Amino acid sequence: MYSDLIIRPVTEEDAPRLLEIFGPYVEHTAVSFDWEVPSTESFKEKIRHITALHPWLVAQKDGQVIGYTYASPFKIQAAYCWSVETSIYIDPKCQHMGVGRVLYEHLEDLLRQQHVVNACACIAYPHPVSIAFHQSMGYRECGHFHKSGYKLGQWQDMVWMEKFLMEHEENPKPFIPYPELNQENISHV
Repeated sequence: MYSDLIIRPVTEEDAPRLLEIFGPYVEHTAVSFDWEVPSTESFKEKIRHITALHPWLVAQKDGQVIGYTYASPFKIQAAYCWSVETSIYIDPKCQHMGVGRVLYEHLEDLLRQQHVVNACACIAYPHPVSIAFHQSMGYRECGHFHKSGYKLGQWQDMVWMEKFLMEHEENPKPFIPYPELNQENISHV
């Protein structure tokens, strides 16, 4: 693991580097079901859209972003506000070094501050590395969808994994949008 790793909130200026990390996943794998790498402007819009409600964090080493994670709404209906979908992408040169674990731990801490109870991950199947990573983080498989996406010339399966971040209270605390969290907690993740 990196002792000099910096975890910080994303900025729109990170978009070009994030696309460098994300692009190969789009172009060469079924990890992302996107068919084309988004434009920088559309990725900036995605950052704005997601951070209006949920956290998006980057991992930086020696001034270079090497990975990122974010949470997005699980569904749009109000009853789902305590549930999110998590996503994580690590520069392939920096995988298997603990970066993902550190990113997810920080993301989960912020989600708990928002009173988010359920974290869900949608994973292309088979993807044993991602499934093992999520299992090591406390996620468990809760659904398998067969041939649900078409990419790279074939139908792709996907699995859903879930993790309960806190107890399911009878009357949950209100969801706190990400921009309303204590800014000191956000800037010192």
